[in-house]
This record gives sequence, C-alpha cells and structure tokens, in this order.
Amino acid sequence: MLKVISVLGVAGTLLLSAPLLAEPTKENTLTIKGQFEFASLDPTRRGYVFQRMQVLETLVNVDSQGNLTPGLASKWEVSEDGKAWTFTLQPDVKFHDGSSLDAAAVVNSLNIARAKPGLMQGAPITGIEVLDPQRIQVNLANPYSPLGAIMANYSTAILAPKAFDADANVVSVIGTGPFTAYEIAMPHKLVVERFADYWGKKASIEYASYLTGHRAESRVLQVRSGEGDIVFGLDAASVPALRMLPQVNILRSDLPRVLSIKLNLAHPMLASKLSREALSLAINRQGIASAVLRSPESATAQLLPSYMSDWHIGDTSAEQDLKRAESLLLSEGWQKNSDGWMEKAGQPFELTLITYADRPELVTVATALQDQWKRIGVKLNVNVTNSSAIPSGHQDGSLEVALIARNYGTIADPLGVLIKDFGNSSGGDWGSMNWSKPAIQASLGQLVQQNDTAKYRQQAQQIAKAIYEDKPLIAIAHYVQHTAVQKEVEGFRFDPYERSYYLNEIKWNR
Repeated sequence: MLKVISVLGVAGTLLLSAPLLAEPTKENTLTIKGQFEFASLDPTRRGYVFQRMQVLETLVNVDSQGNLTPGLASKWEVSEDGKAWTFTLQPDVKFHDGSSLDAAAVVNSLNIARAKPGLMQGAPITGIEVLDPQRIQVNLANPYSPLGAIMANYSTAILAPKAFDADANVVSVIGTGPFTAYEIAMPHKLVVERFADYWGKKASIEYASYLTGHRAESRVLQVRSGEGDIVFGLDAASVPALRMLPQVNILRSDLPRVLSIKLNLAHPMLASKLSREALSLAINRQGIASAVLRSPESATAQLLPSYMSDWHIGDTSAEQDLKRAESLLLSEGWQKNSDGWMEKAGQPFELTLITYADRPELVTVATALQDQWKRIGVKLNVNVTNSSAIPSGHQDGSLEVALIARNYGTIADPLGVLIKDFGNSSGGDWGSMNWSKPAIQASLGQLVQQNDTAKYRQQAQQIAKAIYEDKPLIAIAHYVQHTAVQKEVEGFRFDPYERSYYLNEIKWNR
C-alpha cells in the first residue's frame, strides 16, 4: 500500500498491482539524508525528489558531461526546419500500476505539464501529437534548441494516466522508474520500493528512504552515527574530521553552481572595464576556495565549469595579482590618499556589497573580499540582508555590488539561464546589470534557434569569452558537493546535474 501523508493531512492512497516485497527494515533499506524538502506530488512543482529517487523518468537523460542521452525515448529526430521534434519511445515499458507506456500516455502527461507553470511554457510549443503508438511529435512555432534539455527536466517527467484526476491534478505518483513510491510523507520523507518489472537496469536494493535534514549539523551527526548510508550536502568545515572516520568515504563532486560578484555597470566606479579587471585581480580565489569551500581546485575566473564544454573557454587565470590590480587603477586616474584608500577628484573608491545569510559561506566570503579589496585601496562596505534585496536592488537601480550563488545547471543546457541573466542591456535579477553588448545579446537570442551543434558551440564560446573579458559578473569559485557514503554501500556515483541518485546501480557490500 502506498501511503501518502502531507503535513496538511492525508493526500491520498493507491493500491499497487505489483506484489509487495517484505516491509522496509533497517537491514533492507538504503537510507539517504539530504537538505531539500518536497511539498507536492506534482513534478511540475519541485518534483526533483521523485526524479532523483528514480520513481519518475523523462524522455531524455543527461550524462555527466551534459550530453543528452536516451531515456524513455530511445531516439529523437529534429526536422530540417527545426520546428518538429519526433521522439521514439522505448519498447515494453510499464508504469508502476501495470499499464503500458505508449504515445497517448506520454502526450497526455506532457500536455498536462505544459498547461502548468514550468519550463515548457517558455518554449514555443504549438502542439504535441501522437504519430503512432510508439512515436510522438512536438511541434514548434520556431526552432528551439533547448527543447531536448527541457525534456530531461523533472517538470516533464512522464506519469501514467491514472496519476491524474478529472481536473488534471496529480493524485498519485505513478511513474516508470526502477522504484515505486512506497510511502510519501511530505515535505520530509519518501520511501521507495524496487520495481520488479522495470524496463531497464533493475535495482539490487529492495528499499530506499529519503529524509530531509534541515541543519548541516544534524547531517554530520547522521554520518557519524551511521544513521545515513548516503548523506548529501555536508558543510565543508566538517569534511576534514569526517574523513578520519574508518567506516565512511567522503566524496567531492563539482556542481554547476558558481560563487560570483554581480556588478552594476552604471555605477561610475564600475563602468570601466579596467576597474572591474582590477577588482577581479585583487581576489584571492584559491584562498577563498580552500578556506571556505574546502576545495582549492574549485577556484575559477569564469562562470561555467569544464563539463559544460560549449560554454567553457579553457584555462583562465584565477591567480591573485595585487600589483597589477593597483597598476590598473592608477592608469584610470586613481591615487592612494594618506589613509591608503584610492581617490579621484576627492571621491574615494567606495562600494557597498549586499549578500544574504541563507548560504552562510557568502558572509564569510564577503568579509574576505572586504579585506582583499582594501589591499588595493578599495573600500567595501558589507550589508547582510535577505536574498530578495538583490532582485529588488536590481529593479530599482540601487544595487552596487552583490555576492551571489547562481545555479547554471537547472537544465542540461544553461542557455535559458544565460538568456535570463545576460539577454538584454538591463540584464537579470541574478545576472548582469546595465551591461550593453548588443551583438552578444543578439547572439544569445539567436542560439535558441540554432540546431547545428558546431555553430552552436562557436557562438557559445564567443558569448562566454565576452562575459569573461568584460566581467559584468566576476566568478570566484565553483561550488562542490561533499557526500558521505558508508563503505558497505557499493556503486554510488554523483550526478553533477542532480537528476538521479542512480539507486539501481547500488549494491550492498556486507
């Protein structure tokens, strides 16, 4: 019996047609601890937990390098004019209720998702139709290259027809993955059970449970006690001590989230490219990455990581160079006064940076920047406030500098995020601010219609180089994920796009 429990009350129950295994116990259940809650059965509303726990699947998957690979679709083809995508479904796929996956079920699920707020609403989809029992076609008003990446996002996960009520609300989580939902207790707990009729690689473990731990300290205790077989989202400061535990492996994995500085280029002290270059050169990235993120190799001077290869421009220096930084400011007419601050025409080089405490490392990094910029005579005032102050300051023009953490991997292709952040001169709440580069911004808009992979890469490289050289945002470091895995767990691997925990690859080593 699937038990669905909400903090607001019972959301519903479903009797599964597949025979149940033994009840979940400590011995037969893989325990996963994470930091993210889930508050809805509907995958369009933060359905990532159901995808990560392999209950729900999408037409397209993503490998560790960001390449699109087959999922529930064995292949797909794009028409010559780029306006029609045809997806051919895998054969002999069963939903968890025993019904067959066919084109009608897929079109039904996608059309329901398309009518709700989500990534598909941003795509120029004119219709989704059944071609035959194993093929569907997505029709577009104009070519749209990110469509494949959208079809890999959790919001487009395919649910069985019986998962919906008459009003198209999701009332049961009936997917096609290697695990079925056994117990759902929103927003904290999900227990999944091995699905014997899975079409792909069948799971070895019988059950897995996901439980959110709100505080980083509690997750550390779960590692120490062995309460968590896999524990995600460890505080970097706890990692050295945890590495000393004999029963645990601590894995470091790269994430497409970047610690960076957002600049208002309309500010008189930030309008000059040389001044922005000076501020960048004054940053001790390796020091910050080592002391705060506990990962010196994550220091970077560009936004996108190497595994987003179209958008990564190769090696760029992340070294601090205080001498050159000060020289650039002097060439711009700044001079140090008797107190050691840069000054021009009686005006000190003084800026106010805002950041937020939701991510505690940001406050520590802001303090480090304050000290590092002081060394070249730039005075930085730091204001720790709510994260909402950043988009608010962008909209009313009051923001000068902000320290942010931005995720570019919400879908496999970062183009959608980059268009939002850099696609026009006013920029985006979490992107550039008053950066006018018409040719680059036009190129961003054109890329959504570019289905030629070689031309796409060429344009992406030009855009990435322009962002790196002009510095409307200054990158500091890529985030890393530290995960604790008990040594009796074999076969764990980390997905940098955080789509799957690959539970069907895990075995017990007891």
